[in-house]
Amino acid sequence: MNPEIVQTNLNVVWTLIAGILVFTMQAGFALVETGFTRAKNAANIMMKNLMDFAAGSLAFYILGAALMFGATFAGGFLGWGGLGMPQLSSGEGSWDWTFLFFQTMFAATAATIVSGAVAERIEFKSYLIYSVLVSAIVYPISGHWMWGSLAGEASAGWLEKLGFHDFAGSTVVHSVGGWIALAGAMALGPRIGKYRHDGSANPIPGHSLVLGTLGVFLLWIGWFGFNPGSYTAGIGSIGRVAMTTNLAACAGTCAALVTAWAIMGKPDLTMALNGSLAGLVAITAPCDIVTANASLAIGAVAGVLVVLSVFAFDKLHIDDPVGAVSVHCVNGVWGTLAVGLFAAPVSAGYGNDLVGLFYGGGIKFLGVQALGALCTAVWAFGCGTVIFAVLKKAGILRVSAKTELKGLDIVEHGQDAYASFQFFSNI
Repeated sequence: MNPEIVQTNLNVVWTLIAGILVFTMQAGFALVETGFTRAKNAANIMMKNLMDFAAGSLAFYILGAALMFGATFAGGFLGWGGLGMPQLSSGEGSWDWTFLFFQTMFAATAATIVSGAVAERIEFKSYLIYSVLVSAIVYPISGHWMWGSLAGEASAGWLEKLGFHDFAGSTVVHSVGGWIALAGAMALGPRIGKYRHDGSANPIPGHSLVLGTLGVFLLWIGWFGFNPGSYTAGIGSIGRVAMTTNLAACAGTCAALVTAWAIMGKPDLTMALNGSLAGLVAITAPCDIVTANASLAIGAVAGVLVVLSVFAFDKLHIDDPVGAVSVHCVNGVWGTLAVGLFAAPVSAGYGNDLVGLFYGGGIKFLGVQALGALCTAVWAFGCGTVIFAVLKKAGILRVSAKTELKGLDIVEHGQDAYASFQFFSNI
């Protein structure tokens, strides 16, 4: 058999497996969000995570993929490939369907990030509308700026032409979801009882740290598809990227634990778990061009940032039940800037710790990274603000106080996630 076809088929198989690993992140998000919130909203959160994937995947297939990976125009700001994507090739050595499947998993991840930040108070119909709009329009347009060339040079976006680098999506995926999550949390306002009359935060504990912890482990596993899979090739470099990914997550976990312990006086599990995710988000952009030691520094900074950010948003009375904004928005930006700070030169074989600001690309490289992060923030936060403002104006954004107090499971869905447990406990 032709060696080129063998390598192509290996690439296809690896990328397909990596896409399946990314899909497991949907289960991770669902468990984290459910565990970190109250039992009376568990079915609602599971339903949101199911439907943002299902409806979002359809929206991305019908329209989003064409906007993201179609031929570029308007100076690289937009792409267009036709509704429902053009005909994709099949057969021996075919790549197109695997590429579309892999990218659909990423689009779904961006949409589901918002779920945790708006949990326990958003109307289900509003969440469906938001999910479709983000997967069909918001994520694909900014994605085209930075990743359009993945479908060929004819689809290259304006930011990547400037040299912007985001290997697996700290900005393309996580910051986009994080900025929209911030817009949603601000538009909805805090949950009833979250803040006391004196302005101090009133903790609203999640109902199952076991579910939350299991969710983080599933997300961690999924990231080994997210980052190494972004090579879309079965080559030796996927092992190095898996290692930088894991090291950053471990460093983020430990740094968040120490930071929270110093501030709170106790080793807080939820903060440590968010530290794991923060490290994973931050390393996603630079994982392919930084050393292993640099990944430790990137993850450690992320772990500190996520804890400080959670407390800062509480001070601002921005209620984010699971810390989604702190994890994905704040550390998506940090990871994007870390590319310019820590990128090792190719000539070094990524085997030293030369700082990218001086050796990897200079001030210009850092400036391009900052420009990309800023433009994405304006786009994603702006679109999120408009979407949630329209839904609010239509009177369908937030559930009533009565529904919120009773729980969204019973009122919105007519179901109770733990009904069988409650039945047997009453016998």
